Formats: sequence, C-alpha cells, structure tokens
Amino acid sequence: MLLGLDGVHVEHVDRRDGLLTVTVSSPPGPAGCPSCGVIATGRGRRRRVLRDVPGADRVRLVWRQRVFRCEDTDCGRKTFMEQLPSLVAPRGSITARAVVWAIGQLRREHATVQGLARQLDTSWKTLWRAVEPELEQLAADESRFDGVSTLGVDEHIWHHVDPACAARKELTGMVDLTRDEHGKTHARLLDLVPGRSGRVYKAWLDQRGEDFRRNVKVAALDPFAGYKAAIDDKLHDAIAVLDAFHVVKLATAAVDEVRRRVQQDTLGHRGRKGDPLYGIQTILRAGAEHLTDKQRARLVAAINADPAHEEVFIAWQCAQQLRAAYHAKDLAQGRRIAVTVVDTFHTCPIPEIARLGRTLRRWRDAFLAYFTTGRSSNGGTEAVNGIIELHRRLARGFRNRHNYRLRMLLAAGGLTP
Repeated sequence: MLLGLDGVHVEHVDRRDGLLTVTVSSPPGPAGCPSCGVIATGRGRRRRVLRDVPGADRVRLVWRQRVFRCEDTDCGRKTFMEQLPSLVAPRGSITARAVVWAIGQLRREHATVQGLARQLDTSWKTLWRAVEPELEQLAADESRFDGVSTLGVDEHIWHHVDPACAARKELTGMVDLTRDEHGKTHARLLDLVPGRSGRVYKAWLDQRGEDFRRNVKVAALDPFAGYKAAIDDKLHDAIAVLDAFHVVKLATAAVDEVRRRVQQDTLGHRGRKGDPLYGIQTILRAGAEHLTDKQRARLVAAINADPAHEEVFIAWQCAQQLRAAYHAKDLAQGRRIAVTVVDTFHTCPIPEIARLGRTLRRWRDAFLAYFTTGRSSNGGTEAVNGIIELHRRLARGFRNRHNYRLRMLLAAGGLTP
C-alpha cells in the first residue's frame, strides 16, 4: 500500500468503520536549519493527518513529523518542521501521490473535483489548492508547443450565465492537429485565450515565438475572416485550409433557404404538415448516397408537385455536387469538382446558390487547399470542443476562467502529467 512513499516507514496500521489509518514516520537523522544551515536539535514529533489515495477503504496517513530547534542564537528561526516533498507539499494535507492520482482521474476518467474530494473525504477547495499548482506548472511549460505542424483554431463559449455579456464569454481555442507517422491525427488542446478576433489569434501566435510559427505548415479554420487575417499575417509558411464540415453546412443552409423562399412564394405561408416541400426538409439535408428508395420517391413527388419546386431541386443538386468533391476517393478528381463549383456557382440564377458561390470564390485558395494537404480539416478541433462541453456539463458549469482553462487543458490533452 505504501509503495512509492520514499523516506518513511510504517509504525502502525488500524482499520475500522471503512477507514484505514496508517501511522508513518521518517528515520532519525541530522537536519540543518533552513535559514542558517546549523545542525538543529530534535524536539520530538507532532502528528499530522494526510489524505492518501483511496482503495477499498478511505485512507489516512498519520505522519509523525519531526520538530527541530535551531541552536544558533543569531538565527531568526527558532523552530522548524521536517519537510518531505516526496510525501506531501509544505502546509499541504493531501499526499503527493494522491495529487497525481487526482490529476489522472480528472484527465482520463472524466471525474470532477467535487467527486474526488468526496473520495478523499476533504473539500473542493482543499483538493483544488493541491492540484492547481501542478497544472499551472504544466501549463507554463513551453515545450508542450513543440512539434506542432498543423494548427486548428475555433471560437468557444465557456459559460452561458449572462447572455448580455458576450465579450466575456467568448474564447479562442488553439488545437494541435499534427498527424503521427501513420497519418492519424491525435488532436490536443493547446490553449484557450479570452476573446474571439483576429487580434486575439495574432497575439497568441506572437507569444509562441518565431520557431513555433515557422514550424506550422497547415492552419485549419472555419470561415471567419478574423482568423484568416491572423494566419496570413503571422503564419507566412502555412497553408490556410477551410474546414470541410462548415463548407458543406453553408451549402445545406443555402438549400434550406431556397426551400423556405419557394414555400412562401407558392403557398404564402411557412411550411405546414402536408405541404410537399415541408415534408422533404430532412431529405434535402441528407446526402444523395444515403437516401432510400422510399425517400427518393418522396423527393421526386414533392418536386413534381409544382413547377416552382424545380428551383429547390437544382439548389439541392448544387449542394450534392459540393459534397461530391469532398467524398471523391481521388483527391485530384475531388479538386476538379471543387474548381468547377468555384467557377460556376456564382453565376447561378438562384440567389442563395450565387451567394454561396461568391463566398467560395473569396475563400478559393483555402477551399481548394483541402485537396492539396491530404484532406486537412478542423474536425479535430470540433472533437476537442466536444470534450470541453462534456467536462463543463460534468462540473455543472464554471465561474472562474482560470480554473476553466486549466481543467480543459488537462481534459483535452494539452497538459501531459
């Protein structure tokens, strides 16, 4: 049970009422005064109760801590206690290995601080006071930014307490999307900084230094001009890649806008049960390759119900063409389809599709970069956001942004205990 607790030996073990109490002490030996270095005189021991890693029972360590007196009359320190950093931090009440155990539970087992505090029979504040310095030390280690060649960025809302204060809720999250030697991405959160703007992203990139910025070769992002300006300004060697999911989402939204507009033009009201276009709204959001024969028949029947519905069908076909570019097995073929989309959509007589085409033309290089960077995307960043949302729900929300950042860096792989 005491494996790993160097510098102490067991004096007594007692178990009762689900509590295992282990009395330990350090062997006798000389000790120097921390202030003057003079060999001190032992003045007995005091009992200090510590919380340790729980097993089948709750565990208490009773450390018989040595007390010393400095014999130098000129020294301002009269008495002092022995310290064993391998056992417990100075003035702490949770053992060092219990702190390591708690950090591991927070990171891998989706635990909460309050739940771990109950297992250790202590308070939230006491446990967090022991864990926080370790996380701060890990977060301050700049070596965790080494080796980042693919960088993702996305906005994030860290609380929903005050809807009127949007500026204080928004964060910008940076994620490492670098692939391993097998081409697989292991996304990990690098940082969460206050604000959502290109200026915030630029400031963070400046803090990382020239070596970090030079090493980034691919920068994935959602279609937000602020982040794109920061990439163009600071990451001169990086290729900006527009996230595929958000591009397809824009196309799907355009089809939905066409459907609602045609619905109003033909029937003069919003979609209702029994209306042809209202009945296929979910079908229009699906990929053509996923439709069943029954769904295809419903789609054809709804389009044929009115000649004006042909506009909806054309918009849906445009969205399917865009999806086909991403689903092409051959990247060269996918790029050819994407180039056709960029060159033609803006000329479409359907206003919603023409607007989508103009958007893609503005983002042409970042849109086509997907096919020249081995399908790079911001998907790993969205996966990290999912982990963050999970831990925020488990904790029933956060009120302190500093604590929130440390917890999410730990949960999403940004720190390596």
